[in-house]
Amino acid sequence: MNKKFNLEKIVRENIRDLKPYRSARDDYDSGILLDANENSFGSPIENDLELNRYPMPYQEKLRSEIADYRKVDSKNVFVGVGSDEAIDLLFRIFCSPGKDKVITNPPTYGMYKVSANINNIKVDEVLLTPDFQLQTERILNRVTDFTKLIFVCSPNNPTANDMDRKDIIYLLENFDGLVVVDEAYIDFSEQAGFAEEVKNYPNLVVLQTLSKAFGLAGIRLGIAIANPDIINYMMKVKAPYNVNKLTSQAALNGFENLGSVQKNIKSINSEKKRIVADLENLAQVEKVFPSDANFLLFRVDDALNVYKKLADSGVIVRYRGNEPHCENCLRMTIGTAEENDQFLEALTKILNS
Repeated sequence: MNKKFNLEKIVRENIRDLKPYRSARDDYDSGILLDANENSFGSPIENDLELNRYPMPYQEKLRSEIADYRKVDSKNVFVGVGSDEAIDLLFRIFCSPGKDKVITNPPTYGMYKVSANINNIKVDEVLLTPDFQLQTERILNRVTDFTKLIFVCSPNNPTANDMDRKDIIYLLENFDGLVVVDEAYIDFSEQAGFAEEVKNYPNLVVLQTLSKAFGLAGIRLGIAIANPDIINYMMKVKAPYNVNKLTSQAALNGFENLGSVQKNIKSINSEKKRIVADLENLAQVEKVFPSDANFLLFRVDDALNVYKKLADSGVIVRYRGNEPHCENCLRMTIGTAEENDQFLEALTKILNS
């Protein structure tokens, strides 16, 4: 545990003093509801969710389901509009525009930098090693009195690998700000996630999502798991009704079908092994990087041209050659067996042409 960490010291003063908007549903959620200027005659859509009424602002049931699944308490859980909302809230709560800084570790998820730029927060970048691991001493050497957040993506996007667990713990124990561990792909990994560690590290924030393993990208449901004091600030700053009823119900349905979730994870990991073997058998593929996620990063000569030719053939992957240490690299998401066959067939044809 980092005993030097003091949450109140890094929260912006205006956020500490903020009196949050109090919505109608904060006081009453049943009875003859004439308090929120809703349409009492109902919505034009047939449904059983009372879509003419605002959703519950605190999403207690959904947070409880997530807490049970991740073996934490519901008071440790925040839900929002994708992980991107949680990222944005962390900037708004802890970083003063034009003054404070954060650290990222490229190549990594690009939204950290975009959100920082939107909030006028300086980003200090410390490159990963050539094998895509954290340089912890270099990271800590970049810390200043104005550094409030360190972002660690594990498994990392776009490189697909887990970060060494002991390196993340080292940062937690030696950095007096928040370490934000983005675990969007954790369900595909054999390495244990950090959700339960929020009980041990008050400066840890874990980001998760239902977009990947749960296959619910379309509902835009993101999760932050942290100590209750951090969660309370996030609840204080968020929009009153940030998660709508349709999203909430779809997410709850997902937790009622965990068997399907686990089956799909197993299928994706099995297909991943098959694709790795097939890619490694192609002489023109220079390297297939280890993956703990639902996608692969691989290096091939003239990758940008290969990317364009794949797109012309109807197979869409991502060109990642403009990222550090990712020269001539493509990233492909594991699809269905049929989709993967089409990818391999198209790639083989392009490479042999």
